[in-house]
Amino acid sequence: MSEDRKRTPYTRLGRSATLVSRLWLGTVNFSGRVEDADASRLMSEALDRGINCVDMANIYGWRVHKGHTEELVGRWLSKSGVRREDVILATKVGEGMSDRVNDGGLSARHIVAACEQSLRRLDVDHIDLYQMHRLDRAAPWDEIWQAMDRLVTSGKVCYIGSSNFAGWNIAAAQETAMRRNSMGLVSEQSIYNLAVRTADAELIPAAQAYGVGVFAWSPLHGGLLSGALRKLAQGTAVKSAQGRAQELLPELRSNIEAYERFCDRIGENPAEVGLSWVLSRPGISGAVIGPRTIEQLDSALRALDLDLGEAELTELDALFPLPRPGHAAPPQ
Repeated sequence: MSEDRKRTPYTRLGRSATLVSRLWLGTVNFSGRVEDADASRLMSEALDRGINCVDMANIYGWRVHKGHTEELVGRWLSKSGVRREDVILATKVGEGMSDRVNDGGLSARHIVAACEQSLRRLDVDHIDLYQMHRLDRAAPWDEIWQAMDRLVTSGKVCYIGSSNFAGWNIAAAQETAMRRNSMGLVSEQSIYNLAVRTADAELIPAAQAYGVGVFAWSPLHGGLLSGALRKLAQGTAVKSAQGRAQELLPELRSNIEAYERFCDRIGENPAEVGLSWVLSRPGISGAVIGPRTIEQLDSALRALDLDLGEAELTELDALFPLPRPGHAAPPQ
């Protein structure tokens, strides 16, 4: 490994004893925005740089077909020479996989069936972190934990996590798990970045209270915080010209203008500043990144070494204050 390839630091997966890299390789851009061969190279390069968690969902790859990304990761594992024990495989369940009436949600029936299908696509005998993609209001917690405990007891799943939960969802999940003498959740994936800070209000405190590690997804809000205005002016914008970044840009244009001036003044890349801020936050264990190129991967790794001072952090807080009207906690 060359000197410029610094290995990412590790942290505990919530209150578990397992160590995970502070940066996780997200795969939502695979199978459509990143060609399969390039995606395999990204996974190998990320592992070489110390990123040991590959994060998926069973629906990822929907631009080709749902489940395609898990199949891609499975082929990478079998053909790359990577040792299975060196990789933390994280995937998700809950979104609809087809039009069939029970092929989605968090019923015990679907959780178990979907896990079996993910295992077949990945061609492995266990999933390290099995995450609920979002809350299913129709599924009682006792039913959910009945299925999850069955998977853990059988050795098909090591740990359970959640995604897109509110603080009170984590409390309900954990209180039910404790009554069942189950470990419950070890992690939560929440959208969190300078532009969207609602997790500060109640999600992060609840997670801290229950020993749940929080890993931020979309830490640059789809490219909004990666120098979007500069890229738009230069005609080089890709993700920052579409999706959630473009939706929020009109509301936050003045904030983003000030943010990009701030980054210019301190002489740092906006993408690395935004990610470094996320990683500096109390209660944030790490972040899920979605690089499409090796250059973007290396930029994310550089953010680990960017040490923003107290004055700079205070200025960033002032640029994107909390709370902001219209951005409430996830609904119950």
